[in-house]
Amino acid sequence: MNYGHRLRFGLRLTTNADRGPGQLAQRAGLAEQWGLDLLVIPAGTEGTDLEPSTVSSWIAGVTGSLGLAVEAQPAYQPAMLARAIASLDQLAEGRVELALRAGPPSAGTDTALGEAIDVVRELWNVLDRGLGRFTGRFHRLAGAQKAAPAHDVPITVDGQGRDVLRLVGRQADGWSTDGDVAALAEGNRVIDETARRAGRDPREIRRLVTIRGGFGERTGRFTGTAADWVSDLLPLVVDHGVGTVVLDTDSEDVAARFANDVAPALRAAVDAALPYGWSSARIRRSAALARRRPGIDYEGTPPGMAEVVEPGDLAYARLRSGYLRGGAPGIILRATTNEQVRQALAFARRHPGVPLSRRSAGHGVSGRSTNDGGIVIDVSLMNTIEVLDEKTRRVRIGPGARWAEVAVALEPYGWALSSGDYGGVGVGGLATAGGVGYLAREHGLTIDHLRAVEMVLADGSIVRAGETENTDLFWAVRGAGANFGIVTAFEFEVDEVGAVAFAQLTQDASDLERYLVEWGRVVEDSPRDLTSFVILPPPRAGRPALALSRTMVDAADRETVLARLEPLAAISPIYAQDVVISSYAAVLDNASDDAPLSRGEPVSRSGLLRHVTPEFAAAAALVIRSGAIGWFQLRSVGGAVADVPADATAYAHRDANFSLVVMGGADEVVDEAWAQLRPFLDGLYLSFESGLRPERLAEAWPPATLSRLRELKSQYDPEGVFDDNFALTPATNDPGGSEK
Repeated sequence: MNYGHRLRFGLRLTTNADRGPGQLAQRAGLAEQWGLDLLVIPAGTEGTDLEPSTVSSWIAGVTGSLGLAVEAQPAYQPAMLARAIASLDQLAEGRVELALRAGPPSAGTDTALGEAIDVVRELWNVLDRGLGRFTGRFHRLAGAQKAAPAHDVPITVDGQGRDVLRLVGRQADGWSTDGDVAALAEGNRVIDETARRAGRDPREIRRLVTIRGGFGERTGRFTGTAADWVSDLLPLVVDHGVGTVVLDTDSEDVAARFANDVAPALRAAVDAALPYGWSSARIRRSAALARRRPGIDYEGTPPGMAEVVEPGDLAYARLRSGYLRGGAPGIILRATTNEQVRQALAFARRHPGVPLSRRSAGHGVSGRSTNDGGIVIDVSLMNTIEVLDEKTRRVRIGPGARWAEVAVALEPYGWALSSGDYGGVGVGGLATAGGVGYLAREHGLTIDHLRAVEMVLADGSIVRAGETENTDLFWAVRGAGANFGIVTAFEFEVDEVGAVAFAQLTQDASDLERYLVEWGRVVEDSPRDLTSFVILPPPRAGRPALALSRTMVDAADRETVLARLEPLAAISPIYAQDVVISSYAAVLDNASDDAPLSRGEPVSRSGLLRHVTPEFAAAAALVIRSGAIGWFQLRSVGGAVADVPADATAYAHRDANFSLVVMGGADEVVDEAWAQLRPFLDGLYLSFESGLRPERLAEAWPPATLSRLRELKSQYDPEGVFDDNFALTPATNDPGGSEK
C-alpha cells in the first residue's frame, strides 16, 4: 500500500534549555545543509524544555528552506495556537506544519483534540468571509478575527488508540507514530476505513514515523550499515505507505549518515520498487474538492502550469478578486511562460460557455479580470523587467509587473515611462488600452512608447508584433489589445526623466463651475511639462466643496516649478498643500502589497473631453452636487498625446485634452447622472469604463477605427474567444454591421 506522497526526511530537535541558541541554530543549519526536508520542534514536558513556537521562530530566522513541524499539546488554547502558527508561517514563507500530540487516552481526549483542530481550521479559513465561529463541548469561538497562514498548513496528529486513529481519519492531514510494523498496519486500516466513511480519500493523510538507531554493529532494526537501515525502512514506505521518516537522535554523526547515506539510498530503492511517477499526483483534501464549480474539467488541467488554484485552495482567497472587482472563479491558471499561457488558453477553449477572464495584476475597471464560476488565466507571475539596450532605452517588461516596480527599475538609469497614477496597476491592462499618466502631456500615452509585443493568439499561436512585423496586429494592440490575445511581453522605448515636482493641493471649490473652468484653462495654457489630475468629491453637508489636484511638473528647478504651479494655486484658496521635488518612482510608490478583498462590481463611466467649457462645468457641478456619484475625476491629456496621428494606433481620440471618469454605487443611478454629461463628450477611455451598454463600442472607437478593428477581429479571433473586455463582434459574423 502506498499513498503517493513524495518521500521526506526529517530530524527531531532536542530543545531543552541546556542547549543554547547557538547549538539550536547549528543543528538546524546542518539539517538544511544536509538536504533534509523537515525539522521537528518538540513540545517537551520538562520544565527545562523550551516553548516550541518560540524555538521555531528562532530557527525560521536562521534557515531558508527547511520545513518546521511545530508540536503542541492539546491543552494549548487552539485559538492562540492558530494565530501563532499562522504568523510563524507568514514569517517563514510557508514552511510550517502543526503537529498535535494526543497524549494518553482518557474520556473526551479525542473530542477535545478534534474540536481544537476545528477551531484552528476555522481561524485559518479565509475562503469563507466573516469572523471565525465555533461552538463545541470544550472550545468556543464567539466571533474571532481570522488569520491566514502563508500556505495550507498541514495538521498532523501523533497518537495511538482507536478513537485517536478515527479522529485522524476524519480530520487530520497526517498521522505520526513509531516504526512498529504491526501498529502501523492496524493504524492505517482504521484510518483508511474512517476516512472513506467520512467521504475522504485516505491519500489525503500523510503517514510519518519517528525512528531511533545507530550505525555500527547490527543489533536490531535501524542499526548496522546504511544498507541495513534502507532494508528496514523500505517496507514501511512501499508496503505501509510511510511518506515521512523522522530521526530522533542527539548524535550529529548519526544524523549526518542518516541524511547523507540513508535518505538518498532509500529514495532510490523506493523509486525502483514503485511504478514510475508514483508520487507525482497532487492530493487535494475532500473539503477542497467539495468547493469545485460545475462545468470545469479539473482533472484535465495542463500539467505544466506554474500554479493551479482551485476554490478550495488557500491561495484562492488572495487571487479570487481584483483590486476593484470581487469574484468567485472556478479555477485560476497561473503562467510564467508563453507555453504555459498557450496551454491555459487551450484548456479554456475546451470549455465553451464557461467564462474566461485574463489578469495581469487584477486592478482593472473595464476588464473582467475575474468572474463567477469560470476560468482565469493569470500572468501576474510574468513580471520581469529587463533593460535590452541602454543606448536606445529599450526595455522588456512582463505583463504581470506593476507600474511601481517598473518605475523603481528604471530610476537608476534616469528613465521613466508615463503610466497612470497608481503604482499597483498591472502593466498588461494599461499597456494595451492607452495609459494616461502623470507625464502624459510631456511624453504621451504609455502605448506611444511601445515598440513590440509578444502575445498568444486565440488559436494558441505565439507571435511577435511590432513596427516591422504583424504591423496590423501591433496597431490594434495599442488601444484594443484585450480583443486580440494575451500579451506576454512588452518592449518599450522609455524616456529620460530626472527629478520631477509633484504637487498635491486641496482647494476651495465652493464655486464648482468656476473652479472647473479655471482649472481646465490653466492646464491647457500651461507648457507641456505640466500634467494635472483633479478629483472633486461630492460636498458633505455643511462643508465647502473641495478640489483635490495632483500635478506633476517634469522639471526640478524651483523657479520653473513655481511658475507652473502658481496659476493652479491662484484659482481658489488653498486648505492644504504638499509640494515635493522627487523621483517619478517615489510618486508611484503609493500601492499596497496586500491581497485585494474586493466585492461586487465597480460602477464607472468614462468619457473624453476637448475643453472644460462653462456649459460642461455647469452640468458637472449638478452631477457632483446630486450625490449620485462618489468619484469625479478629470485627467489632463492633450500635448504630446495629440502629436500622434489619430489613425496611428487604435487609440484614436487624440484631440481630447481631458479624460473624465465618474464612479458610483449603482448602474441606473450613475447612468442617469452620466446622461447629463454625455452631450459634451466625444469618445471614452476603455480602462475606466465598466458599463455594458451596447453603444459603448461606438463611443470607444470612431467608425473607421471600429471597422478596421472588427476586420482584424475576424482574422485573429473569429470565434470571439476574448470577450471579457469591450468585446468586438468579428465583421464576418455580423453582416449587418451592428455590435453586440
